[in-house]
Amino acid sequence: MKTRITRSERIAAGYIRKGDIAAFPTETVYGLGADALSDRAVRKIFRAKGRPHDNPLIVHIAARDQLSLLASSLPRAARLLIDRFFPGPLTVIVRKTKSVPAAVTAGLPTVAIRMPDHPVARKFLKLCGRPVAAPSANRSGHPSPTTWHAVETDLGGRIPCILRGGRSRVGLESTVVDCTAARPVILRTGAIPVEQLRKMIPSIRIHTENRSRRVKSPGMKYRHYAPAADVVIVRSPGEVRDPRNAAYIGIDRPRMKFRRTLVCRSSASYGHRLYAFFRLCDREGIPVIYCQQVASKGLGTAVMDRLRRAAHR
Repeated sequence: MKTRITRSERIAAGYIRKGDIAAFPTETVYGLGADALSDRAVRKIFRAKGRPHDNPLIVHIAARDQLSLLASSLPRAARLLIDRFFPGPLTVIVRKTKSVPAAVTAGLPTVAIRMPDHPVARKFLKLCGRPVAAPSANRSGHPSPTTWHAVETDLGGRIPCILRGGRSRVGLESTVVDCTAARPVILRTGAIPVEQLRKMIPSIRIHTENRSRRVKSPGMKYRHYAPAADVVIVRSPGEVRDPRNAAYIGIDRPRMKFRRTLVCRSSASYGHRLYAFFRLCDREGIPVIYCQQVASKGLGTAVMDRLRRAAHR
């Protein structure tokens, strides 16, 4: 298959309307989309990515009037979060309608919904004319793509179209909140910090990991966001004994010389640049990446979540 790379939202949306798949940019990471109401189209995503079918997808919408196609009801918590954070990097989980196929939800009675605020994504989704199911546009388990070049590296020749849209502004996936319980639960930390959510809903809590249960959100069950290199989390670069054939990313500047070094000015910058750094290290065949831990507050919570999952073998 030859992959078409285009700057035209209309051309890319045409693939979705005819039941095919296309990659597109969002403010978080690039997504791989299909018509969320077509079981046949959605299954093409799983084949292209090599994604397990028990891993649910997030459905992206262009406007609030599409919510009724997906959600059988909107609890108060969901309405509060939608009013405050849509469009933006937040995903809410609610009870689904019968129109949403099982392939989207991994057979669960719930559906994850988000409205991106990326201008190219917004125009693309509007031209699609229907909700679009989309996980990250990478091979399953690889670092999420924040550029169209990264999408091409992973999925070139496996998907028909990539919509170009520049580097993703945030670089970390959306925050996912399950609104179906009496007390909302953050299933995946992400681009909207926990502290902002607690200002809206003080009772909101972060889920406790339980890998034996069926999951409602992407990024919970399998090893995710991982480069080919071994990821080692350190408190400071001074813990590293032999940096000669390794890479380092963190807030503090190391005194020793690594093969690759990336010093970030903040947790937000760390999250924005993390996946691209993972991919750069893979291209250069670096076998170990040392990642400095950051405080679990603000975007640092999401950064640490991604590092722990990337380090898990």
